[in-house]
Amino acid sequence: MITINPDTTLLRWARLLRHGLFLLLATILIVGTFYTARFGIYDDTLVRVGGLALGILLLLSRPGPATTPIKLIVDIALCALLLAALARYALIAQSLETGLYFLEPIDVWLGIGALVVVLEMARRKVGLPLVLVCAIAMGYGLYGEQLGGILSHTGVSWPDMTFTLWYSFDGVFGRPLAVVVSTIIIFIIFGALLEVLGAGDVLLKLAMRSLGWLRGGSAHAAVLASALFGSVSGSAVANVVGTGVVTIPMIKRSGFSARFAGAVETAASSGGQIMPPIMGAVAFIMSDLTGIPYLQICLAALIPAALYYGSLFACISAEARRAGIERPDRDSLPRMTRHDWLMLSIFAVPLVTIVAMLMDGKSPALAGFWATVIALVLGLGINPKVRSLTTLRNAVASAASASATILVAVGAVGIIVGVMNLTGLGLRFAALAQTLSDGSLLMSLLLMALACLVMGMGMPTVPAYLIIILVMGPAVEALGVPTVAAHLFVVYFAVMSAITPPVALAAFAAASIAKANPMGISLTAVRLALIGFLVPFAFAFNPSLLLIADFSVTEFCWIMLRLGFAIWMLAAMAGRSTLWTLFSIATAVCLIMPMLSLQITALLLSLGIEVFYRIRCTANNRSLVQPDKI
Repeated sequence: MITINPDTTLLRWARLLRHGLFLLLATILIVGTFYTARFGIYDDTLVRVGGLALGILLLLSRPGPATTPIKLIVDIALCALLLAALARYALIAQSLETGLYFLEPIDVWLGIGALVVVLEMARRKVGLPLVLVCAIAMGYGLYGEQLGGILSHTGVSWPDMTFTLWYSFDGVFGRPLAVVVSTIIIFIIFGALLEVLGAGDVLLKLAMRSLGWLRGGSAHAAVLASALFGSVSGSAVANVVGTGVVTIPMIKRSGFSARFAGAVETAASSGGQIMPPIMGAVAFIMSDLTGIPYLQICLAALIPAALYYGSLFACISAEARRAGIERPDRDSLPRMTRHDWLMLSIFAVPLVTIVAMLMDGKSPALAGFWATVIALVLGLGINPKVRSLTTLRNAVASAASASATILVAVGAVGIIVGVMNLTGLGLRFAALAQTLSDGSLLMSLLLMALACLVMGMGMPTVPAYLIIILVMGPAVEALGVPTVAAHLFVVYFAVMSAITPPVALAAFAAASIAKANPMGISLTAVRLALIGFLVPFAFAFNPSLLLIADFSVTEFCWIMLRLGFAIWMLAAMAGRSTLWTLFSIATAVCLIMPMLSLQITALLLSLGIEVFYRIRCTANNRSLVQPDKI
């Protein structure tokens, strides 16, 4: 294949031009985000359409390795097509607002071209699965009238579909995109800024100092650091890459296998998106979709997240004991200096600011704005190493790239949402799910969990969550599950899909660092994170676990006791043998089922078997050490 010679003057100037264009667009996006977060949305159409346009143009202009002439021509064509579609949109925008404008052929063709650009950028940055789902949705909208039964609809023409998906706020520019441009991007900027300012390094040092003295302490420290930073980053893969380069080698040096080291980082990084107070980007979208205040969502997510990470700590301790890993010497642990504590304020003070402002009734976007400003001021004041234009440029580039990716992903999800609104697919799918489950809550939850795992494979948490909750959420809520429980259920399984075979993107990211088999890391990560697959069912059956929905002290204490016992079994029993692993999983499942007799039977049976096992082990040990009689 012919490639452009990187030494030519023409290419050098082209590369500089592309880099300059990228930084210019990134600066416009970030400045616009700051203005919107501080003063509010000044023009809804401009913010939504302009935000997505900037995201696509950023991805097209992003500097990269030497490219082929064909790819360069394709990028220029996509850019020209998008600009033409945007120019036409601006020309007819006022007419569209009246609701009396009928699309002309040029509008339809440019709208279709713009949708093609959105799908192509989604394919590049998110992956083929999301694009295939979008294509199936559009095909269903165009030809679904030919299907029989519950899937049939009245039919949608190309002009109608183009109008809904591109020229209205029911498709690409719908509510999910509005939440991203108005609220989420400021927190993406916040996370990128923390990383560039060096907050990630001091968090890891603090975690090592706090938990490094435990048996297998380096793995415990990695879990704590990944939980803290993962809540801000909002991406399992980015968290694995960002913290894993330090934590995975550290865990291996402690005596754990490369496979286990990669699995610990994979499970811990994925769980960052369910850890309050930031929870990646999902919490803000959930608040907008449900109307539940953001702080209440954080409160609801608190106990399940604590159980998830408590289970990881328990599994690591059990594995360290089986591997014979001793506690490290406290003197060998890194010490927190005065400068480290000051650096920690770059992370802590903005988080306290966010919580305080939200409790005071301020908007999440405004809280994110001031948190970002405070982090920047503290970082520049405390860390002299980052006082350079290079640091600022890196922060701008990192934040803009991450923002562009989520803009494109959510824009593609808007295609699916628009088709669902046009055809009524969501309501029919909910009815179909209710029919298949025959009114059984357990069956409905299993269907939704399976759908989340399948849709989430190869797809970020936000688009996977949006697709599943919009399609299946109403069916589960109709069976009596509180709204917040249904949404958190979907979030959990969308997060767990990042570690579930065969795709397991987070595991593949960890495998490149750990130098281990990615499928082996994925399977071990699933074993470590098994409680993450059970807790969603627990709070669906027992909403008291979420603290804000149908709370009962008795129910809360009982479910906490059962989940605590399940965590102990999964940690203590699962590493003994395959049979013990299967038994511990089966018992843990029985403990969360909504049948009291099954819960008590599982509890007593597992206790009895464990006591018998320990007595037998003690007897065997005594016989081994007993001296031979002369």
